[in-house]
Amino acid sequence: MTARVLDEWAEWLLHRRHGGDPQLLRRQLDFLGPVRDQVLDNAAIAPGETLLDVGAGDGLIAFGALERVGPTGRVIFDDISQDLLDRARSLAATAGVLDRCEFIRASADDLSALEDTSVDAVTTRSVLIYVGPKAKAIAEFHRVLKPGGRLSVYEPINRFAHRRTWQQGFFGIDVRPVADVWAKVRALYDRLQPESDPMLDFDERDLFELAEAAGFAEVRLRYEAAVTPPPEKLVWERVIRSAGNPKIPTLEEAMAQTLTAEERERLVAHVRPLLESGAAVSRSAVAYLWARKARGG
Repeated sequence: MTARVLDEWAEWLLHRRHGGDPQLLRRQLDFLGPVRDQVLDNAAIAPGETLLDVGAGDGLIAFGALERVGPTGRVIFDDISQDLLDRARSLAATAGVLDRCEFIRASADDLSALEDTSVDAVTTRSVLIYVGPKAKAIAEFHRVLKPGGRLSVYEPINRFAHRRTWQQGFFGIDVRPVADVWAKVRALYDRLQPESDPMLDFDERDLFELAEAAGFAEVRLRYEAAVTPPPEKLVWERVIRSAGNPKIPTLEEAMAQTLTAEERERLVAHVRPLLESGAAVSRSAVAYLWARKARGG
């Protein structure tokens, strides 16, 4: 029997994000746990409320919200991936919470499946980075919220690291000795996700201004940026077999597409020892935004 092919969102979230490495998956989930908790804290959810989780994926935030809304509350799982919605529905059935869940397939910028002023809180995690019309999406969040309803958003600010990362090379490693080879790999990624791409076309100030423009009466934002060594020693095979997002290839795939066998050998011979010796640097920035709709609507 032929294995069922998942859509690109489910394939990335369930497999390509961690390259099939269970240890890397566990570390990613350990990182995301506090993010989930902060997003839910900022949403100020109360028992009995209805929460809409936009871009729910496999349910990290939505399942956490079920504990907070309690037995009389409800959580709406929204995603553009039917495969991920099906997975979340299966997990909800197994956990015995299906009666408190609703599942809708909709994009963040078109929530027409939901009525005006129908939910108490809206949450998102790493969703707007994939949305071109961000203003429309945030306006939709505002529309579906009840008067006094809350929005809680977490987004990576990829613009912070993108240009500097490419200039400095792979994980901050100096690639000038193999600059000709690295340029071919970089060109592929630049072509797939130029600076006009939704992942790179905004920063934390844009998020704040979009929330204000959508009509939220109260808006708060916390921005975090860091340049640090990776939290633990990097393993070459894990690094090259995981994809940063659903729209790009892994480094292993990118090298296969753009380099000859000799060029791949040169690049690996230079980068791998430096990466695994601890010379790598991690650059990242994220924003937590939370906002409240006016109580008068």
